[in-house]
Parts: sequence; structure tokens; C-alpha cells
Amino acid sequence: MPISPIDRSRQAEFQQFIDQKTKPLGALGQIEDLALQLALIQQTTTPTLSTPHLLVFAADHGLTAEGVSAYPSAVTYQMVLNFLAGGAAVNVFCRQNGLQLVVCDVGVAGSFDQNERGISMPGFVKYKVAPGTRNMRYEPAMLPHECEAAMDAGRTLVDGVVYRGCNVIGFGEMGIGNTSAAALLMHRFTGLPLTQCVGRGTGLDNAGLSHKLAVLQAVSDQHATAQTPLDLLTTMGGFEIAAIAGGMLRAAENGMVILVDGFIATAALLVAQAIVPAVRHYCVFCHQSDEAGHQLMLETLNATPLLSLSMRLGEGSGCALAYPLLQSAVAMLAEMASFASAGVSEKV
Repeated sequence: MPISPIDRSRQAEFQQFIDQKTKPLGALGQIEDLALQLALIQQTTTPTLSTPHLLVFAADHGLTAEGVSAYPSAVTYQMVLNFLAGGAAVNVFCRQNGLQLVVCDVGVAGSFDQNERGISMPGFVKYKVAPGTRNMRYEPAMLPHECEAAMDAGRTLVDGVVYRGCNVIGFGEMGIGNTSAAALLMHRFTGLPLTQCVGRGTGLDNAGLSHKLAVLQAVSDQHATAQTPLDLLTTMGGFEIAAIAGGMLRAAENGMVILVDGFIATAALLVAQAIVPAVRHYCVFCHQSDEAGHQLMLETLNATPLLSLSMRLGEGSGCALAYPLLQSAVAMLAEMASFASAGVSEKV
């Protein structure tokens, strides 16, 4: 199913509807912009947010063998157990704000038994392509069929939540080493120097950051011939990034509102947008990450994030925190009086 560009033929009508609310023009700032975007996506002045979901994909990265992260790769597995126990930040924020959380093992280097430690999470899905990517310093991170399988995991999970009536969806990730993959993808898709794309990830010191940059430069040089979006994703991406890219594309096909989280999720969007540019129209950018490069990535996309809280956690946490702002935009459209209905005089 193709992704349809947003129909803007009614944009002036929708804007006038917003402008007639009892407020000075533009007084609600980004909430008004968000309301207009939601109206355009759903082609109505009364958009809805139905059964919101957050899909978190977890996978390991072979490149961690090169010492590019402050944490060992075992933390990916341990954090997924934390998700399943309900103890991670994204669990807390989803419970608080009414999003249904689905966690998918798409490539974690470890097996999960839902009976182990009394863990039983209905939203846990196992779609493991392989126990982590290969070390991209020496070979492509994925084989082409593995990359396609990971993208299919994202498409499949989106299909599942659409069946449940979901029309607004966020994407999160967990994968030690994935800021390296995201930085490489940013570098290749935006053309920005690698030094502007690479950050400290989970907390590297200066020496660690210099080492990470040197390793990533070597990776980029090693795979200089990769050019197409799928080649770049296969060569320098990760299973969770591929799954998010596939999920975003399927969500746009279904006309869903897509919540874009931080650095990793936005890198996945760069991939998805390079494949089908119209996916960008369905995206709400939830926050600006504190990870180096994310602001430049957002500028490349001409995107204005809803929040800027110096966060760099991932997990889709920014999506869960920003979601109430979408609820406010929808409520403003549906419930706020117009000058005419309230009998309020407009500016002379």
C-alpha cells in the first residue's frame, strides 16, 4: 500500500477554524501547529487519538566489541528484563499517560523465558532475527535478508496495533551501541561531518569519545561504497533501527500519527524518509535529545520538537512524555469555544 502525501487542500479551512478560537492569533504557539498537523493527517477539525501504542524494539550490536560504549552489551538484555518487570522509565511514563507498551526482542544476545523470575508481560513479542548484528568494523552489520526481516518485524507489529484500533504510535529502542549506528546513518544521509554526528552515548569520557569517533570513521571508510538507503541500513544500521524504519513506513501507509523520539528513532526516520519521503508528513517530533547531533538532525528535517528537556535516554521515553500535548491539541480543537459561539468580540 503506497504512502499518500498529506492532502493540504483544506489547510486554509483548518487554519481558520483554529484562528477563530477565543485567543489571539497564534497565542497557543506550537499547540496550534500540532492541532493543524493532526487535522491535516486525519482530514477533520475533530481528530481523535485512539488506542495509543509505543513499540520498543531491542537488539544488540556487534560493534560494541570495539569499545564504543560506556556500558557492556549485556545491559541490553538486562534492560529488556527491566522493561518486562515494569521498572524502566518508559514503563512509568506509559502507565502515567495511558499508552500501551509493546516490547519486541528483534535481536538481543540472550533468550527470554516469560516464566523466568515471575515475569509475564502480555505486550512482549519475540521476533529475533539474530542475536545481535555483526561487527560492522569488518563486515556489514546485517545481511540483506536479515535487514528485511527486521523491517518486517516493525511492519508486523504496526499491523497488529492497527487491528486493535490504534491510530497514533510511537517507537522506542534499546540497544547498547546503537548511538554509533545512528551517528553513522546520520553522517551518510545528511552529509554532515562525522564529528558533528558522534556523541557520548551512554556517557563516554573524552578519551572514550575520541576512540568512538576513530572507530566510526574507520567503519564509514570501510563501507564507502554503500549508497542506497537499504544498503546503508544493512551495512551500518541495527536490527532495532531497521524495525523502527519499517514500522514508521507501515504506520504512514495506514495514515497514523507517528511519534518520533530521540536520536536513534530520528536516524531510523532518516532511513524511512529516504525510502519514501512522504512518511515525514505523519511525524510529530516529540523532543530534542541531549545527544550530540540530534539538533542538527532535526534541523536537516526542518522539524521543531515539542519538548527540550536535556534527555538522552531513548526507550521511546520522549514519545510518552510528549503524548499529553497531542491530547491537549485535540481537546483544544474539539472543546475550545470560538469567538462567535462564546459571544466574544474579535480584535478590531
